[in-house]
Amino acid sequence: PLVPRRPVARDGFSLTFWQYVEEDRDRAPDYAANSHRTAALHAALRSYPGALSFLSTADPDSVSASLALLATRPDLLAPDDLDRARREWELLEPLVRSRTAFEAAFPGIALQPVHGDCPPANIFSGTAGDLYADFELLTLGPVEWDLATLGPELVAAYDRGAAEAGIRRLDERVLRFVDAVGRLRGITALALAPRLPVLVEYLTPMVEAWRQTPFAGGVER
Repeated sequence: PLVPRRPVARDGFSLTFWQYVEEDRDRAPDYAANSHRTAALHAALRSYPGALSFLSTADPDSVSASLALLATRPDLLAPDDLDRARREWELLEPLVRSRTAFEAAFPGIALQPVHGDCPPANIFSGTAGDLYADFELLTLGPVEWDLATLGPELVAAYDRGAAEAGIRRLDERVLRFVDAVGRLRGITALALAPRLPVLVEYLTPMVEAWRQTPFAGGVER
């Protein structure tokens, strides 16, 4: 409350200032409960007045650039895996870049402001109560984007919250789409491994699991 609610530019960086809140360090995250309450967040975000770009959080330019870099690093992503990733991205990229293409592929799926960065993992446990956090990736998209790759248990928890909040349940087809994009974004993060080598160990299980999934999550042209 001591400064205006707007970013401040300083030395090439953009900063925002927040009031300090004490964390309840004795509480472990409850992701099912957090997924349940994400529906209430989506209901509240509908009234957000700002102009937002469509799925900017997906950062398609970064995915494309990472695939190009990984083409020069077969030690990070095997050629067969790279080939599949490229073919998946060829299918998914138009739906990420174009609202018109998305709406044609998923008719009847309304778009709205969404958190953009997995809100079930970004609820802060304060000593005075829980707070939603990390809204810097707020974007316009389907609510499914915020539940990407979280799995059926957390999807079911969200749907229970949606029923209470009076909003729609998650759509299975859109979930397959956002899951496929989420997995691909995770895999292409291997392009950062030369600067952060621990990513190889962290992302290898994701690559192995991705190989067992349907091509592009089952999304069709």
